[in-house]
Amino acid sequence: MGRTLLTILLLASAACRLGAQPAQGESLPLADIKAGQRGEVWTVFQGTKPEPFAVEVAGIIQNSLGPGKSMILCRLTDPRVQNMGAVAGMSGSPLYIDGRFAGAMSYQIQRFETVRYAGFTPAADMTEVADRVGARTPAAPQEAAPLDSTPPPDSARDSDSAFRAMNPVFALGGVSPRVASIMAPHFAALGIGVIALGGSSQGRQNAGAQAQPAAAVPALQPGDAISVALATGDISLAGTGTVSQVDGNRVVAFGHPMLGLGDVQLPMCSAEVVAILPSNLESVKVANVGPVIGCISEDRLSGVSGLLGAGPEMTEVEVVAGCGAAPRTIRFQVVRDRRIAPLIMLTAIVESVFGSNDSEPGEGFRIVSTVTFSPTQQLSRESVYAGQQGFVSGVFDFLSGLSAELQNPFEKALPRKVEFRVERLEANPSVTVERFQLSRSAVRAGETFQATLGWRNFQGAEGSCTIDIPVDPSWAGKTLEVVVAPGRVLDELTGHGHMFRPGQLRSFDAYLGAMRDNRPEDGLCIAVVEKSALFFDQAVATPDAPASIERIAGAADSARYQRRDALVPLWETHVIPGKVSFTDLHRTLRVVE
Repeated sequence: MGRTLLTILLLASAACRLGAQPAQGESLPLADIKAGQRGEVWTVFQGTKPEPFAVEVAGIIQNSLGPGKSMILCRLTDPRVQNMGAVAGMSGSPLYIDGRFAGAMSYQIQRFETVRYAGFTPAADMTEVADRVGARTPAAPQEAAPLDSTPPPDSARDSDSAFRAMNPVFALGGVSPRVASIMAPHFAALGIGVIALGGSSQGRQNAGAQAQPAAAVPALQPGDAISVALATGDISLAGTGTVSQVDGNRVVAFGHPMLGLGDVQLPMCSAEVVAILPSNLESVKVANVGPVIGCISEDRLSGVSGLLGAGPEMTEVEVVAGCGAAPRTIRFQVVRDRRIAPLIMLTAIVESVFGSNDSEPGEGFRIVSTVTFSPTQQLSRESVYAGQQGFVSGVFDFLSGLSAELQNPFEKALPRKVEFRVERLEANPSVTVERFQLSRSAVRAGETFQATLGWRNFQGAEGSCTIDIPVDPSWAGKTLEVVVAPGRVLDELTGHGHMFRPGQLRSFDAYLGAMRDNRPEDGLCIAVVEKSALFFDQAVATPDAPASIERIAGAADSARYQRRDALVPLWETHVIPGKVSFTDLHRTLRVVE
């Protein structure tokens, strides 16, 4: 009896020692870590409370991450973790040896291994990332440069190498599996792997809040789950990992790069782990993203770090789908990233069409967008698509246009809000042009001739229009063309760009003016044009500029001043608005004396 009681007491004592997380204090130098040492790793298996699991040090892989950047290799001896291996979402889980912080779990060593191992980023490297926070003077939020989301040159991210960072799986919340499958390849092109198992507690009730007030920010501890978000609100996109260290309001996590972006401004969110999904390929934590509790400002080789408190400035997005008494409204915020933000916005637009119980096959769709930079600076655009398949394929053309609107070269002019209205059309808007005729192919200056356009709609019903075109006396003696084409095609033919090279524009007002000059995206444009060499000053074209002026200006600033061969519109009009056609027809017109 006495021996049984002693055994129970010893087991209870061991359980208490394993369950008590070491207090934050001195770190263990890499030189003091030896093979055979036993340690504890703290992480959240379910819910929000960290739990420990046992590991054994196998050794140090010197310079494995670069000169002076080594990795601690540990065997995962805990039976729970042996079954699932290194889990995406455990990134940053702190390793303690003899009660001292030794490193953060960060690398998957091999797939399908018979004995599970994991790599750990040493404590000193984590501290190096944490010390960067506050080391530089941050830019004011409204002046912060947008992120460059080009995937980093990290072979471990994209290759099939067994040794790779346990990159967080970015979970999409607020979207249906169908929408996630449509959008996943496009996120993958930016180096962002997404799954549709994301949850968020920030939906309807919190969609208008950027961050909690400082008093509501929870006290984080090592081992807690956190999410770094790219979108918050009704639509969320976030990667979940683990807190490695907390020093006051300074937090370091993950133990490896998130996207390798360097200086960033990303929301730090609380997280609740719903479950771990074991897999022989890669186990994954499924989590609900909580409220914004701070701002991540560093995304480096050895981890991410930031400050608890207010979140970063973000762009407000609102998508209103349908019309009538009860339209469906989606509200969320996205990071100010010129490549990622448009794709997340597009996800919400696709979700508004395909992601609810009241979704129904549409004959066509109209999207109206308004990008607000300031109360007096806005851009609006309207696009029309025929049928669901046309919507799915055409909406990525809409993405390119939206990206162009956000790709301005002025850091102080990032959009504050982007609004979309998505409407289903009662009838398919596609038309097929069967006839384009000029009343005469040779006309005299000062006369009027007619252009006739005939088409059939998607059900075969005929339609036509005749346009009177006056002949300007200045056209005398010229051979011209009469073109019928969509607005975007005519923009390209006439040298009007939807994208602008750095240095081409000199002011934000010039940028807005150039974007507003884009022709309508619905219907067709009929234009009288002539071939010419255009001399561009920023986005303003002048035909037949003297060669001497072109040479002097081009030598002074080749980005601002350019010469291009293009068509010059002499007269034009917009016909059959609200319809979709891919017609591009040209007719020759001679103007005689």
